[in-house]
Amino acid sequence: MSALSSLYPQPLWQWFSQICAIPHPSKHEQALSLHIQHWARDKGLTVVEDKVGNLIIKKPATPGFENRKVVVIQAHLDMVPQKNADKNHDFTSDPIEAYIDGDWVKARGTTLGADNGIGMASALAILGSDEIKHGPLEVLLTIDEEAGMTGAFGVEPGMLDAEILINTDSEQEGEIYMGCAGGVDAEFTVPVVWQAASDAVTTFDLSVTGLKGGHSGVNIHLGRGNANKLLARFLADNATELELAIASFSGGSLRNAIPREATVTLTVPSEKLTRLQQAVAQFEALLQFELAAVEPALKLSLAEVVTPAQVLTAATQTTLIHLLNVSPNGVMRMSDEVEGVTETSLNMGVISTKTNSIQVLCLIRSLIDSGREQVESMLSSLALLAGAEVKFSGAYPGWKPNPDSPVMAIVRDTYQDIYNKEPVIMVIHAGLECGLFKEPYPDMDMVSIGPTIRFPHGPDEMVNITTVGQYWELLLAVLERIPERA
Repeated sequence: MSALSSLYPQPLWQWFSQICAIPHPSKHEQALSLHIQHWARDKGLTVVEDKVGNLIIKKPATPGFENRKVVVIQAHLDMVPQKNADKNHDFTSDPIEAYIDGDWVKARGTTLGADNGIGMASALAILGSDEIKHGPLEVLLTIDEEAGMTGAFGVEPGMLDAEILINTDSEQEGEIYMGCAGGVDAEFTVPVVWQAASDAVTTFDLSVTGLKGGHSGVNIHLGRGNANKLLARFLADNATELELAIASFSGGSLRNAIPREATVTLTVPSEKLTRLQQAVAQFEALLQFELAAVEPALKLSLAEVVTPAQVLTAATQTTLIHLLNVSPNGVMRMSDEVEGVTETSLNMGVISTKTNSIQVLCLIRSLIDSGREQVESMLSSLALLAGAEVKFSGAYPGWKPNPDSPVMAIVRDTYQDIYNKEPVIMVIHAGLECGLFKEPYPDMDMVSIGPTIRFPHGPDEMVNITTVGQYWELLLAVLERIPERA
């Protein structure tokens, strides 16, 4: 990763190289947090770790900028831990293997953590500089953004002095974000009853692999395959005819990532084995036709395994298959107010088999509360019909757009002055933390910017090197243009 440190801008990439070297998946950010704290204190900066684990680092203004409004640059400490099935990697102990591929930085077989490591690196690089011009500066690094926004929920009034917040968690250069979706987790618990597996059967793992996955907000409108839903579709079409019996179902690993892989362990009567193999081949060909443009590497496979002691009863299995098959997934509605932006969506992210139940974790996102509530109502009705239970938790608010935002105008005008073109003012269908910050700081003026990051939340994640330089130049120019306090 030493090659990263030679990229422009060097201070940012040097920090990003350090961030990659220190494991920091969601809920395991402490090692990185301590590294940053020790560094900041050695620099003579004021450092506070709040009661949930967020870091607030404060730096005085550069000479001549003491009367400017206080700005907080905000990023999150954690990254999404996703890897390819054939990659041997422990996110709690192994560094990210970042490398340069043309004008992109990628990782070998895992998520890169450019979301939000680049934003974090930019904030730390500014804190470490004696040359960058800025007013009184604060940096807020939150924990657990990707797995529940625990850090953002824990931000309290009085912790920050800033009047302006610059969020660095956007993922498209040339776009300025002034609003985002809110969301809520939905957890189905489907009760199951087991019975002894038959003797005259063969058992297989049926797997869907090779999907792109990605961010369940940013990428949800692209029509990518959801591995959980694809397997449910196959089972709905074939389980009865082929007398399949399910022993377990597992798919996805995060509720906010489109599931790339899923596996169902099932038994089939020996006399129907050939028909199962044919059905799998036919279904694979069908999906490869339907999803050719978006999932060119899609693959279905059968691997024989040891027959388990028990499988689901017929009634339990029927309920489970049809619940998964009929459950909504993907884009529910596009926004009427912001062209090309998803208003409401649902991601069936994780399915896991427990002792007495099958659990299904979903994430609902919406720009409007009523959109989120409508999907909650749909899932509640589905659970009632299926004799299942659904719980909703971790609801977080959206960030209501403010077209008259002064800091948004500064960023827009600065971008136009630097690059001689208009940026795109956007609302993002993802859960930025800004909406939560509006609770303790309702008058804080907010904007979100960032470089171009492709395929976040999946092993194909990459960040464009040129746009990192552009983002850096924009951020520094905006800091220099922050107005004086009234």
